[in-house]
Amino acid sequence: MAPRITVIGTGYLGATHAAAMAELGFEVLGLDVVPEKIEMLGRGKVPMYEPGLEELLRRHVAGIEGSTGRLRFTTSWEEVGEFGDVHFVCVNTPQKHGEYACDMTYVDAAFSSLAAVLRRPALVVGKSTVPVGSAARLAGLLRELSPAGDEVELAWNPEFLREGFAVRDTLHPDRIVVGVSGEHGEKLLREVYATPVGEGTPFVVTDYPTAELVKTAANSFLATKISFINAMAEVCEAADGDVVKLAEAIGHDERIGRKFLRAGIGFGGGCLPKDIRAFMARAGELGVDQALTFLREVDSINMRRRGHMVELARECLGGSFLGQRVAVLGATFKPDSDDVRDSPALNVAGQIHLQGGQVTVYDPKGMANARGLFPTLGYAPTALEACRGAQVVLHLTEWAEFRELDPAALGEVVAARRILDGRNALDAAAWRDAGWAFRAMGRPQA
Repeated sequence: MAPRITVIGTGYLGATHAAAMAELGFEVLGLDVVPEKIEMLGRGKVPMYEPGLEELLRRHVAGIEGSTGRLRFTTSWEEVGEFGDVHFVCVNTPQKHGEYACDMTYVDAAFSSLAAVLRRPALVVGKSTVPVGSAARLAGLLRELSPAGDEVELAWNPEFLREGFAVRDTLHPDRIVVGVSGEHGEKLLREVYATPVGEGTPFVVTDYPTAELVKTAANSFLATKISFINAMAEVCEAADGDVVKLAEAIGHDERIGRKFLRAGIGFGGGCLPKDIRAFMARAGELGVDQALTFLREVDSINMRRRGHMVELARECLGGSFLGQRVAVLGATFKPDSDDVRDSPALNVAGQIHLQGGQVTVYDPKGMANARGLFPTLGYAPTALEACRGAQVVLHLTEWAEFRELDPAALGEVVAARRILDGRNALDAAAWRDAGWAFRAMGRPQA
């Protein structure tokens, strides 16, 4: 008989994982402590924008006509304990306020609440991104607090979801990593992931510390690659080089590769920034802080790019934002998402607003979240309306909609045809041919 699965925490990671497990054929019960979220999910609605997720959810949520009925949601820990054989913990691990370190409050609370209702053998699987060493501590917590005691086993199975591709990444991952302490946990997880493994997905078995380190190491490498090309953009601007051509040339080297080599205003979101900072903090606690000092420069380069975009915009406007209308295209930290957490685009918009600029923002999916975070900015229902009367246009999130804009049509509504491409994603020739002064980060001005 197939194991029954629970998912603790139904945010971005948990909701996607729960729907994907139902798609793979399992009976799934999702838990969250926020009743409003559970009510929404129970109607087949998701509290965030993620391509394909709502459709996947509606295919399986019990009570929806035509669904498989394999997926239900609850706020009851007792129900979760009775139902599940494999419990996936998918709660958030934010950065501590005023510190680099990871806040484990939600993880610890989830493990404690879950442990109290485990009265029979079960496998608890951590998916949250945690400081190395957490799994061993949490395994001890489970043994101590669970009525089933040593019959409760822990595994660590880090997630590698990319926002905008989360459904695909869950159903067809490029690798599955499991940190286990015994054969039983490995066997159960091989059963859970039998479909993607059967399709050829590598299944990597490790110990707890290695599994915990995989996610933070991967994110640190990606952040380093992004900051490297942004550092090269700074050099290119000083030397009148072209960072796009530079990236193309080095990207042909198979040891380097082309991905994550697009210079711009840097990375943001709820993962990369906080994960590399938490990694540095944990290295310090382990007495090996010097091993990760390079990540401080990675973080510094990344944050510097936002300030540089503000400076370029000020330069375009003759040295001051006071009374100047500025259009910002993009609010989310990346396209195909409504996530505005640590968004470089909104950070730039906010800085310009604080310096006296009249900023109007448009984003295809992130408007509501942006308003909640930056209520004093102006917002427009379309890109055209955002640009109406603007002295300069800033392209800060690389949505396909912005690449498809008609420079001539946009030129009819702006006060001045000036555009700064903060993502190196627009066709410079097309904009210049339409009479725009076009500038991109790390590229020659003409």
